[in-house]
Amino acid sequence: MKISTKGRYALIIMIDLAKNYKNNTYMPLKEISENENISLKYLEKIMMMLNKNDFLDVSRGNNGGYKLKKEPKEYNVGDILRLTEGDMAPISCITNNSFCKNKNNCKTFKFYDGLYDEINNYIDSKTLEDFM
Repeated sequence: MKISTKGRYALIIMIDLAKNYKNNTYMPLKEISENENISLKYLEKIMMMLNKNDFLDVSRGNNGGYKLKKEPKEYNVGDILRLTEGDMAPISCITNNSFCKNKNNCKTFKFYDGLYDEINNYIDSKTLEDFM
């Protein structure tokens, strides 16, 4: 399992918005892009994904931009990463039962299944508030 730039940037963006949460103002896309050195085009794609999944509040116009819909403590890292990366399984047969016919006799399945649980427990235990 490797987290892509999309997942890393989504988490970074959400942390920026969390730090701005108390101001109750919208952060312009250009400001986020400049703060984090992420191209506007790539940032737009990520923001569309986050907005489509109801993570963000969007305002158009001169004072427009993005802000969190909920308090930072209500967003866990696992939800953000799974949105951008899909499941966090280290091997395919953990989440795809039809992938491996030998799963019941596999010498390593329990190890990877345990790793999957640890990954999910860890990323679900962290919220945006933990980064502030």
